[in-house]
Amino acid sequence: MNLCNTQWPRRGFALATLVVMTAVSQAQTPSANATPSVPPSPPPASAPVSAPPGSVPAAVSIEDSSYSVGLVFGNQLRGAGLGETLSVDAVVRGLKEGLAGKTLGPEDKEHALQLVRSGRDVLATRNHAAAQDYLVQNAKSPGVTTTASGLQYQVIEAGEAKSASPLPGDRVTVHYRGRLIDGTEFDSSDAHAQAATFNVNTVIKGWREALLLMKPKAKWRLFIPPELAYDLNSPPTIPPGSALIFDVELLKIEPAPVMAPQAPKAQKGAKPSPAKPPAKPAAAGT
Repeated sequence: MNLCNTQWPRRGFALATLVVMTAVSQAQTPSANATPSVPPSPPPASAPVSAPPGSVPAAVSIEDSSYSVGLVFGNQLRGAGLGETLSVDAVVRGLKEGLAGKTLGPEDKEHALQLVRSGRDVLATRNHAAAQDYLVQNAKSPGVTTTASGLQYQVIEAGEAKSASPLPGDRVTVHYRGRLIDGTEFDSSDAHAQAATFNVNTVIKGWREALLLMKPKAKWRLFIPPELAYDLNSPPTIPPGSALIFDVELLKIEPAPVMAPQAPKAQKGAKPSPAKPPAKPAAAGT
């Protein structure tokens, strides 16, 4: 996932499709918004990697594979906050009829969307309360600063005090690690095998505010309230309404490129200025 990009597909829409393989493909294919991973270098020619002699990949039965599909589906629905509200018997009946070819009608899509929204709202309400309690207590911790917006940060290393902080249009490179307030890690630059580079003004509000205060080589820990993070429009790996914790190291700042001024547009109907005649050459001997 992109570490902090604000543009994510709506969670309700993605889950209301109720397509299990979406979750499977997301686990294998990076999102268009994801921080690109660096592919591992190929092994040296002198040390080829091969399977042990005589080894054969274990065959997976249809029964086991089908169970895994159901398990992915169940985890996806539970993650959407529907674990306690769904009728499993009705889900199985709908699954069977869908596999048999029953057409999905507009009312079915609307019913699914309503259920997903209700599950999301329940989760978000619970997470908002947990975030509020956590941030109130965290504000009392030594070294934690709370800004007017509600962002909290702790300076681990101050960085280069004499250097300038980034500007909104600047491009920065960072190492980072993100986790939920229960300690669950959901993303990091290490997971992508490279530092992340992005424009300051393209990330969530909590990151934006902090980066404008940081110096090069600084290391900060950010405690970001839901409203300064993703809130209800969260990526699949972050529950809606969650407060987030990020460890951020600002490695490099690149100033925004200076745009060349555009030539003024000619007014409609205006005639071009007549060309001036070339200057006469000076008379010889003068």
